[in-house]
Amino acid sequence: MLKELIEYIAKALVDNPDQVKVSEIEGEKTSVIELSVAKDDLGKVIGKQGRTARAMRTILSASSTKVKKRAVLEIIE
Repeated sequence: MLKELIEYIAKALVDNPDQVKVSEIEGEKTSVIELSVAKDDLGKVIGKQGRTARAMRTILSASSTKVKKRAVLEIIE
């Protein structure tokens, strides 16, 4: 569920949605979600002063509390 959420948001933001790759590493209580986009789209995902990335992390943490887990978003260059 969380992986699909980040993938949906990222594909809406970038110019090359086919190059968006999202992988999820699940632990007992924590999930690490890795987001990889095209080099040209990296600025769009991060945003000015990291605002877009911070907003995505806020949405992710809010939705992860619903499933009683902790989720961390890693943006891979």
